[in-house]
Amino acid sequence: MRAGYTLDCMTMQSSQPIIRAVRDGLLVLADGTSFEGELVGAEPAGGVATGEVVFNTVMSGYQEVISDPSYAGQIITFTASHIGNYGVNADDDEGRRPFCRGVVVRDLARRRSSWRASEDLDDYLRRHRVPGMTGVDTRRLTRHIRESGALPGAFGSAAEATLRAAAAGEPGTDGHDLVATVTCAAPYTVPAGVRNGRSQPPPRRIVAYDFGIKRTILRHLAGLGQVTVVPAAAPAADVLALEPDGVFLSNGPGDPAAVGGAVEAIRGLLGCVPVFGICLGHQLLATALGGVTHKLPFGHHGGNHPVHRLATGRVEITSQNHNYAVVEGSMGAGVDVTHVNLNDGVIEGIRSPGLRAFGVQYHPEAGPGPHDATYLFGEFAALMDCSRGNGSGRSHRPLDPLVAAGRPQRPGGR
Repeated sequence: MRAGYTLDCMTMQSSQPIIRAVRDGLLVLADGTSFEGELVGAEPAGGVATGEVVFNTVMSGYQEVISDPSYAGQIITFTASHIGNYGVNADDDEGRRPFCRGVVVRDLARRRSSWRASEDLDDYLRRHRVPGMTGVDTRRLTRHIRESGALPGAFGSAAEATLRAAAAGEPGTDGHDLVATVTCAAPYTVPAGVRNGRSQPPPRRIVAYDFGIKRTILRHLAGLGQVTVVPAAAPAADVLALEPDGVFLSNGPGDPAAVGGAVEAIRGLLGCVPVFGICLGHQLLATALGGVTHKLPFGHHGGNHPVHRLATGRVEITSQNHNYAVVEGSMGAGVDVTHVNLNDGVIEGIRSPGLRAFGVQYHPEAGPGPHDATYLFGEFAALMDCSRGNGSGRSHRPLDPLVAAGRPQRPGGR
């Protein structure tokens, strides 16, 4: 163990440096593999922070990643070696607060250098009670996760035996409804955005399910019309009572099979209104259409995933953050696969023309391409307008999604 002090960056308001004691830490995975480093951010309760350890390959956007509610229950390892160099600011938060269990980096910058920054990453982590660790051999850690799969882990200042026991006892994300920990408590409205320098009357009414929705998604949706955000447990009848032109299914954390009531609600919406899902919303939509999901070994977390759009042959560079995916061939004949991941062949997009529903596994709002996938919001708008134009949008009698997808309904509705 080392003892000493570290000199943090000088604040923008003062020339006096902040001096903080070095806090030695240890990260232990459930299989017993350990990694040394120094603790940053908040001090975890009892000197132990636990979660499912995953890695993200983005080269920038660390604040957006940390504040993404989809990371609830997980410890984020950044493969980029230098994190925190441009600080953080309130405009780049994707959620009301970070829900991740911790952050692991190779080298945490001690001085921010962007004019946009309002505070340092370390201060941001402390303020939001997120523990972190720096000085870790993240290249070795990433290789280990790639070989062994995402693993539960524990890190902190506690004794090694305590950390090993905590890692072994961490359940991970399988079978846990993490959406319930991040969704909004009550509905709220986001007004239509400003276009051409003037506020426009909302031409469309959109209902967005909050399974862990990102603020950038809301900005894109607000560009299409007025958005009413509802909690994850909102039943279909309550949503249809709002007379929406379309329903959006958001991203979110964890196992789609554990999200209580969501699939039943989506089945009650299919055939009534156009539906568009992203990430977890895509997985829940596929499940409502008769599909099943499975857990990937280490998931897709990064901003450079190539996706093949089958209709055009074009390749989109996409941002992704998920550990689960739709099983190929598990959906009915009425559902088309529209996008495929070029790295591992995972389904990245589906469409059910008969039910006016589609979804993608990746994040078109993040735009690392930078505009490769923004057309999807335009397709959602066109689908809503077409449905309103033929009078089928708000009064359409719901079809059974399994029958419409060409898949016989099983006893019990599943």
